[in-house]
Amino acid sequence: MTDLSDFVALSLLPIWSWLTVAERLRAGDPPADILCQIVDRHWPGQSGRIPAIHAGARDALARAGAQKIAPIPWSDASYPVALTTIVDPPPVLWTRGDVATLSTPSVAIVGARAASPYGLSVAEHLAADLAASGVTVVSGLARGVDSAAHRGALSGRGLTVAVLGCGADVIYPPEHRALARDIEQHGVIISELVPGTPPLPPFFPQRNRIISGLSRAVVVIEAGEKSGSLITARCALEQGRDVLAVPGNVLSGRNRGAHGLLRDGAKIVESADDILEELGMSTGTGVGARSGSDSRPLDPVLACLTPGEPSDLDAIAERSGLSTARLLPRLFELEMRGVVARVGGGRFVRVDRTC
Repeated sequence: MTDLSDFVALSLLPIWSWLTVAERLRAGDPPADILCQIVDRHWPGQSGRIPAIHAGARDALARAGAQKIAPIPWSDASYPVALTTIVDPPPVLWTRGDVATLSTPSVAIVGARAASPYGLSVAEHLAADLAASGVTVVSGLARGVDSAAHRGALSGRGLTVAVLGCGADVIYPPEHRALARDIEQHGVIISELVPGTPPLPPFFPQRNRIISGLSRAVVVIEAGEKSGSLITARCALEQGRDVLAVPGNVLSGRNRGAHGLLRDGAKIVESADDILEELGMSTGTGVGARSGSDSRPLDPVLACLTPGEPSDLDAIAERSGLSTARLLPRLFELEMRGVVARVGGGRFVRVDRTC
């Protein structure tokens, strides 16, 4: 509990410190030491600040327990591997629902809050088809495209992840409480913010890096020139994720941001098959389908793994010569083919001895 409380204390520091936090955690420093280092550097002489932060951490854990919210610290084996590769991962994720959803191959669908009927329909259909293909749909529970994407994934009997810009116990907008309950039953609600945190404007662009960080690709629907969805797209590009966009009505300003992405090289999306093709997933026989007669040469990433011997991302990256941002999508694809399995501590193991 002490270690968890220390991670929660780190999460109460300003977000501008999280890059340093991540660097020190990757270097193996204990979270309690990191907290002292950052406080001593930025608030010298304020001896009462650390006890106050620890008190806040205890309060957050107590509220989480009362609300049945599960905290996942950065050190936990269930912390999503994809998020560990971004430069400023949250020290703690607060979750409601099935945490295992965070380990599934995912695609984000984001777009306008004031979406047109066309945009809502496209978001729902794409999400339903992706979900039916075994892909988890990630979005932000906002009005418009986000909520349509969640509903589409649920209608496709798949999984969906809602990333909140407030505490995991504070549903915003409030009219999405019923949708949030459905997501909790068929996916997971997550937040980097401690329980009870209100939905303040700065938190929404901040959480966009998590939406993209969890995902193999980001699909943008009806984004204007100043849309928050473009922040998510920019985060995706910085994180090495793919960015795709749905074309729309050129007479409406609501599509200028998405069309700008297309001009800059984003792939056009007209159906879920376009997304699956871009990610290298099979569409002819369904995601994850494989044949015992497959005679393709051994995948170069798979060749870096030994059956029964787990390897972490750094070791696989060193052997393959790929950055972790580019390596993760390949590992996810191999996992969907059933030839790679994820084990504790964010490690991967080869399980198909015949390919």
